[in-house]
Amino acid sequence: MGITSRMIPTEDASARKREIEEKLKQEQETLSFIRENLEKSDQLTKGMVSILSSFESRLMQLENSIIPVHKQTENLQRLQENVDKTLSCMDHVISYYHVAKDTDRIIREGPTGRLDEYLACIAKIQKAVEYFQDNNPDSPELNTVKARFEKGKELLEAEFRSLLTRYSKPVPPILILDAISVDDELEVQEEVVLEHLPEAVLQDIICIAGWLVEYGRNQDFMNVYFQIRSNQLDRSIKGLKDHFRKNSASSGILYSPAVQTKRKDTPTKKAPKRPGTIRKAQNLLKQYSQHGLDGKKGGSNLTPLEGYDHDLRVKHHCDALTEKHGAASGKDDVLDIEIDSYIHCISAFVKLAQSEYSLLTEIIPEHHQKKTFDSLIQEALDNLMLEGDNIVSAARRAIMRHDYSAVLTIFPILRHLKLNKSEFDSTLQGTAASTKNKLPTLITSMETIGAKALEEFADSIKNDPDKEYNMPKDGTVHELTSNAILFLQQLLDFHETAGAMLASQVLGDTYNIPLDPRESSLSATSYTSDFNKKLLSTYICKVLGNLQLNLLSKSKVYEDSALSAIFLHNNYNYILKSLEKSELIQLVTVTQKTAERSYKELIEQQIHTYKSSWLKVTEHLTDRNMPVFQPGTKLKDKERQVIKDKFKGFNDGLEELCKIQKGWAIPDKEQRDFIRRSQKKVVSDAYRTFLQRCANISFTKNPEKYHKYRPEEVEEMIEKLFDTSA
Repeated sequence: MGITSRMIPTEDASARKREIEEKLKQEQETLSFIRENLEKSDQLTKGMVSILSSFESRLMQLENSIIPVHKQTENLQRLQENVDKTLSCMDHVISYYHVAKDTDRIIREGPTGRLDEYLACIAKIQKAVEYFQDNNPDSPELNTVKARFEKGKELLEAEFRSLLTRYSKPVPPILILDAISVDDELEVQEEVVLEHLPEAVLQDIICIAGWLVEYGRNQDFMNVYFQIRSNQLDRSIKGLKDHFRKNSASSGILYSPAVQTKRKDTPTKKAPKRPGTIRKAQNLLKQYSQHGLDGKKGGSNLTPLEGYDHDLRVKHHCDALTEKHGAASGKDDVLDIEIDSYIHCISAFVKLAQSEYSLLTEIIPEHHQKKTFDSLIQEALDNLMLEGDNIVSAARRAIMRHDYSAVLTIFPILRHLKLNKSEFDSTLQGTAASTKNKLPTLITSMETIGAKALEEFADSIKNDPDKEYNMPKDGTVHELTSNAILFLQQLLDFHETAGAMLASQVLGDTYNIPLDPRESSLSATSYTSDFNKKLLSTYICKVLGNLQLNLLSKSKVYEDSALSAIFLHNNYNYILKSLEKSELIQLVTVTQKTAERSYKELIEQQIHTYKSSWLKVTEHLTDRNMPVFQPGTKLKDKERQVIKDKFKGFNDGLEELCKIQKGWAIPDKEQRDFIRRSQKKVVSDAYRTFLQRCANISFTKNPEKYHKYRPEEVEEMIEKLFDTSA
């Protein structure tokens, strides 16, 4: 056991030693390999260093050889570039010396038909001018190109004028009427575009204008522009006026065919209803002013009214007036055409001016647009204002002659001016104050002369003389009444205008109308609509009051009180029916609540007065002085004579009244029938009672001599009263 244990460690140590020796051997071999490789690497490094040193040496030699060559090449290139630039500059400079020659033909021939090419030549000339001014201001070439530039500018200005003159044409009247027409049935109106210049021409004009402003340093073309366009604007409006005169005079057509075929309504905003009602009123009022106030003609001039029948003498009278005043009617037709024409020309001016401004903004520089537009519209605007002033002057002269129909001419124009004033002001925005004030000045003039005419008309109604030969022989409606009512009916058509016209003259003090505190602080032109209505209502009541007083005075001309009553009855009834039919009564009741009742009371009073004329007939049928007798008793001669006198007095009175009153007139059929029925009942009842009382009395041997009429015959005689054809 002991020997074995000692031998085992010895073997392990030997194996361990061998193992270590083997590892040592391997490490030595590895070390030897590394040494060999290091030696090889050193050799390679030395070879590479040697190669690099040789390459560096060669590069140094190459650099020393190439750099001088590169610098020489760079200098040569720079010299080449300088030579090229110099040649180019020389060519450029030389070209300036040839500009005048190169552009001579194009400049001489002008820009017509080749504007772009022409402007390119002008640009070359302009550059040449700038070059010589900067580099050789004393050279003769500068003067040459300057002259050529000025020539080119002159030709451009001439082309501008030529294009405008050649292509600016007046707008056709039919197109204008179509542009200003309004159709209430259309929710969206079809806007009519007014093309003043062809598009290609317009672009050339814009191009020339832009060049003249930017390079030509010239504003004269703006004067040329407004002069040419101003002339065309004026000619367009005059053409529209001539269109009215020719077509209206020949065919009575006041509006353009285009408007009539495309739209059902008439041109402009709510064109006033003048041709029918106002022309008729003017004719009647002229007859009144010329034959009523001047006392040269009498009789009735009754305006047709529902329920009124004209007797033959009234008809013949009206026919005579129509024949006598045929020439005057022709003049009225001409006046109507002129007024309608003027109203349309106002609308046309606004539409054309707006179109002109739209065109102008494309051509004229912005800071010159308002001034140029102001100058452009002056001629047309002045002509319109002058025509308006002439209308005012004509109205003033007519009023001095007591021809108050002239104010009816003012109303539709004034209303139209006011309706269009806001658009007018908007169109003239930015123009001079003197231009803006022209329309307000005309409106003020019309309001002043209109208010004067209204006031003088009211006074003329009050002061119309009571001339016997001016009174209707049949007691029908007086000419003064029919004309006054007709005049007031026209005021109803223009009630807003008339009310504002009265308010503008502060006539409230004249009529003693209490002012609302809110209204009293307003200017004359700012009165409320309600106050204007009060003024007009008070004015109408004043005219009616003057008319009533005058009629009452005129009625005293008649010697027969019954005819006087019929006269007043006819006139009062005509006034009332006219007020009710024309809705004037609503305007009257604004300040006179009981007007309708008052007229009915006046009518009843006159009927009662008329009936009193029959008392001298019916008084013979009463019991007064009638003898008292017993049946079968013989009458005394005196008693028989009383009965005979009663019969004779009744018969004679009946015959006389029927003969006289048959020639009187009550045009209102309803009133005429009412008075006949009423009178028949009163007379026939009294007559029948009287006959019954005398039935058994023997007062004569010839009863048929006194008992001439049966009650039915008496009624027939009364039925024929107020019937001139019977």
